[in-house]
Amino acid sequence: MASTLEKFIHSLDLRALPRVLQIQSGIYCQGSVYEMFGNECSLSTGEVIKVIGFKINKLIASICENNEVSQFSDKVELPLNFPGLYKVVADKTPYVSIEEIARKVSIGPTRFGHPCFYSIKDIKLANFTIKRGEQISFNSVEEVHGTMAVNCVVVRNNQSHSFTLPLSQEGEFYECEDDQIYTLKEIAEWKIPKCRNRIVKLSNTLHMWDSSNPLPENFDGCLILMPIYEVQAVMKSRKDIVRILSDLDVEVKDVTDCYDISSFLQPLSLEDIFERTSKEFPMAAEIMEGPSGRQRPYNLLSTGKEIVIYKKYQAARVLASEMRSDPSKRHYLIPMSYKGKFKRRPREFPTAYDLEIARSEKEHLHVVATKAFTSPHKELFSVSVGDQFLVQQCQTSEVLYEGRKKLIDVLACEQILSDSYKKVLLPMYMEGGFVEVIHDKKQYHLSEICKEFHLPFNVKVSVRDLSIEKDVLAAAPGLQFEEEITDSYLLISSASSPVESWEIPVYRSNMLVCLLSKDVQTVVPPVTRTTVEEVSEEEYYMLRRYENLTLHPPPRPPKKPT
Repeated sequence: MASTLEKFIHSLDLRALPRVLQIQSGIYCQGSVYEMFGNECSLSTGEVIKVIGFKINKLIASICENNEVSQFSDKVELPLNFPGLYKVVADKTPYVSIEEIARKVSIGPTRFGHPCFYSIKDIKLANFTIKRGEQISFNSVEEVHGTMAVNCVVVRNNQSHSFTLPLSQEGEFYECEDDQIYTLKEIAEWKIPKCRNRIVKLSNTLHMWDSSNPLPENFDGCLILMPIYEVQAVMKSRKDIVRILSDLDVEVKDVTDCYDISSFLQPLSLEDIFERTSKEFPMAAEIMEGPSGRQRPYNLLSTGKEIVIYKKYQAARVLASEMRSDPSKRHYLIPMSYKGKFKRRPREFPTAYDLEIARSEKEHLHVVATKAFTSPHKELFSVSVGDQFLVQQCQTSEVLYEGRKKLIDVLACEQILSDSYKKVLLPMYMEGGFVEVIHDKKQYHLSEICKEFHLPFNVKVSVRDLSIEKDVLAAAPGLQFEEEITDSYLLISSASSPVESWEIPVYRSNMLVCLLSKDVQTVVPPVTRTTVEEVSEEEYYMLRRYENLTLHPPPRPPKKPT
C-alpha cells in the first residue's frame, strides 16, 4: 500500500532497516531532478531506492502556551546548531506498551539514551515488583531467552535493581520529568519520540539576541518542536549516498519482501566496521562519503578512494586545552606517540584542597598565595598575599570552637621565611588562591608527564614534533593537560599507495564506506603517522561528559565548621 514518505518514516522501526522503497507518485516524478546538499538525483515513478537510515535534519518550532501552539505564533525553522540550552518538558501522552516505547523512543548506550518512565499501576515480575509512580530507567533493548526485552533499572533506597521488561508488557506509562539541560542537537538526536512533537523550555541563551534570531527578543518560554527527517538512501545507478527530506511530496511503497536487497551497495559507517570481529581485518573498502575537514588525513579520504582498514583498537589520548581566557580557546586530543617535548608551566589552585590533590611524593609543591585568608581558629594559620609555602601532607587537627574541641582536616605546610621555615596548618576548607613556583627545568615527553604527575597539568611545547608537517601545539601559548581518555580507532591507509597509515577516530568521523571483495596485499600496516586531532567545542564537552561518567568525582572540599 502506498503512503507519503513522511508517514512511512513515522511508522518505521529503525531496527527494521534497511528497507527497499518504490517511488509511486508525487510532484517529483516522471524523471524530475531533485537536489539536496549538492547531490542531484532523479526520482522517477517506478524508481527503486534502499533506505539505510534517517535522522532529524531540522526542527520547525512554534511558541507554546498551555501545551498548545500559541494562536499568535508563526512557525520558524531552527537548525540543529541553533544556540541555547533547553529543558525537556515531560510528554503528557501515555505509552500503552513497552513495545511502543522501544519503537518510538531512542534507547542507547550513553546517558542520553536512558529515558525514564513510570507506570500508573504496580507491575509484578517473577521476583520483583515495580511500584506505581516509581522511576524506571530504560537502558538497552536486546533478546533475552528468545524474547525481545528492555533492560531496566530502578533505584530504591540508594540501591540499583536491574530487571528486564518484555516488549509485550502492556500498561499505561508516562515520561518522567527530566531536570537535565540539552543542546538542540542533543534533543533532536535523543529526546524526540517518533510520531510525536516535543515541548522544550529555553533554559539559557548562548549569545546576544540580534535581528537574525527567529525567536522574539528576551524570549524565555516554551517551544513545540516538530522534526523534519533526512532520509539516507542508496540508488542502483549511483555509488554515493542520496539524502531526501521527509516532507518531500512523494508517495512510496515498501517492496522489501519482494526485492533482492543484496543487489544494492551496502554502505557502512565506521561504527559498523568497528563492530566487526578482529578476525575480519584487514579489509579493503571504497569511500562512499568522505569525512569533512581539510587537515590530514581527512583531506586524503575523498569519495571514491579505495582504502585498506588494517585493524580496530582502543588507544589512549590526552585531552588538552589552550591556556587562554578568550572564547577562541582550542582543544586537542594528543596521542601518546607524540614526539615533541614539554616544559612545565605554573598551575593555579583555588583551594587548599586542590593543593592536597596536586601534591606529589617526588617533590615538594611550592606555591605563592594570591589571596588573603583570615583563619577563624587561633590554632590555624592566617594567609597574606605573597606568603610562600611548601605543601607537606593532609592530617587532622583539634580546634577550639564555641568552647568545645573539634577535629577537622587540615593541610600541613612549611611557610618559607627569609632565612628559615615555619610549620603551619591551613584548613582544608580554605578558599584562597595559590600559584605554583616551578623549579624544574626538565623537558618531558607526554608519557612521562602522565606517569609522574597528576592531571590537570600545565605545560608549553619546548621541542616540537618534527614528524608532523605542522605541529599545531607548538604555536599554543600554553596547554593544560586535562585528562587521559581512551577512544576507539581504525587504522587506515590508501590502497593504491600504502606508504603511511592513519588512526581514524570511529565516533568523530562522519564517513561511509562499502567493503570490496578484493584481497588485501599488505597485511602489515605501513608506518603510522602521528596526528594531533583538534576537536570542536561541542566534541570537547561531549568527551569530558562521557569520560567523567566512568570516573568517581573527588570528594567535595570540607566545609567551614558552623
